[in-house]
Amino acid sequence: DAEGGKEVVELKVIWNKNKYDVKCCLDSTGAELKQKIHSLTGLPPAMQKVMFKGLVPEEKTLREIKVTNGAKIMVVGSTINDVLAVNTPKEAAQQEVKAEENKKEPLCRQKQHRKVLDKGKPDDVMPSVKGVQERLPTVPLSGMYNKSGGKVRLTFKLEQDQLWIGTKERTEKLPMGSIKNVVSEPIEGHEDYHMMAFQLGPTEASYYWVYWVPTQYVDAIKDTVLGKWQYF
Repeated sequence: DAEGGKEVVELKVIWNKNKYDVKCCLDSTGAELKQKIHSLTGLPPAMQKVMFKGLVPEEKTLREIKVTNGAKIMVVGSTINDVLAVNTPKEAAQQEVKAEENKKEPLCRQKQHRKVLDKGKPDDVMPSVKGVQERLPTVPLSGMYNKSGGKVRLTFKLEQDQLWIGTKERTEKLPMGSIKNVVSEPIEGHEDYHMMAFQLGPTEASYYWVYWVPTQYVDAIKDTVLGKWQYF
């Protein structure tokens, strides 16, 4: 078989349990064969190990390494996507570091929270007392915002072991035991108020955010919702 006067061989290229029929000029180099394999498989030449009676040298021609018609060429290698799909421990560690860095950014600077905080402090929010821890008031905590910027109030129904989260539209009555966690952080520039989230499900997406919680009640809310035993 000849292609423009050049000798051509038919090869069986085997990669990843797939077989490809390839025609190659005998005077092609190993590097040129890699380019052909790339066009067939999407496997970049740099990621290929091409074997024919050992590793095929890039600079040698197929004729020099005595490739014959119908020869089997084995290819070993992973595509970029395969490599990325396998999260190496190093990459996983880097992602954890990145996640930690993201956590270090104060919550109140994160975009989703800025939207609400930029509205400023609500006019009717309850007064705060810095540096003091108080028990929960007997009246609902009111005048705060939720993440959509609507008004929200918290009522602690201790005799029913429930937290009532009330908005203009409705009141959610949550058993204290169903709340998995409570997180809070002071609001920058207004450290006498906190933003607080009640975790209602398994992921962060289930956090119910409340903004402008007076600081003196933060610990009492956590203790009441989570139960003191959570702390020991």
